[in-house]
Amino acid sequence: MSEPSHLDSIRDDVAYAELLAGWDSAFYARFTRSLRPDRSGGRVLDIGCGVGQVVATLSREGFEAHGVDVAEPNIRKARTHSDRCVLYDGGRLPYPDGHFDVVGALNVLEHVQDPEDFIGEAVRVCAPGGRIVLSSPNFLRFLGYRDYHPRMRGIGNKWRNFWALLERRSRMRSCPGSVRFERMTPIHREQFMPDDDAIVCTNALDMAFFLGRAGCRIDQVRCTDRDVPGWVDFLLNVTPLKYGLFNAFVTATRLPR
Repeated sequence: MSEPSHLDSIRDDVAYAELLAGWDSAFYARFTRSLRPDRSGGRVLDIGCGVGQVVATLSREGFEAHGVDVAEPNIRKARTHSDRCVLYDGGRLPYPDGHFDVVGALNVLEHVQDPEDFIGEAVRVCAPGGRIVLSSPNFLRFLGYRDYHPRMRGIGNKWRNFWALLERRSRMRSCPGSVRFERMTPIHREQFMPDDDAIVCTNALDMAFFLGRAGCRIDQVRCTDRDVPGWVDFLLNVTPLKYGLFNAFVTATRLPR
């Protein structure tokens, strides 16, 4: 009998599948573009594919797009777009090593039991020279306003987040083997707010670190996961302050062993 998992609460959540089905396609636009393989007909995997919007778009563009998700209602809807969307257990991905040209996960890492292993699995199924794209909230943001999660909100939390990032960077240099993602306790309240169920304190610094440890070259780290005017995107990402801003959007290349 399998151990209880944080993911058990969403495995049969029909309401969540309905919520995902109503999301604006613009939400996925940058992530979808980043997942496009460089070669015609290339093979791509969306981990945590939800109801299949990204898989559907990439399939229409002629790519061999696959998706996995832990929630059966999500996959049921996703399979109306593509029979390459399959249910999985949230652990080992059901594909051989080096199977995909591009592998990505949008707003998934903050919800998984073992984020370090999750990143390792994403890299495992990516071909050498292939691309990995990870996008998650930055729970260690120390700049910004209208922050939706308590971990990001208020001067006290922002100050603690700033020092936490500096401490983590120092530990990555002095004792890298001791570094782990910080875990968070889910928030329980009557009216659910975005990422109340997040259990991993995702941030770009950690995401890039674990991709590097899994055998990747970091190509780009950005704090913007949506489309914004080019000059705004440049200003937000031109300095190291991007590690303290809105989101964590990291792209990397798997290096040959």
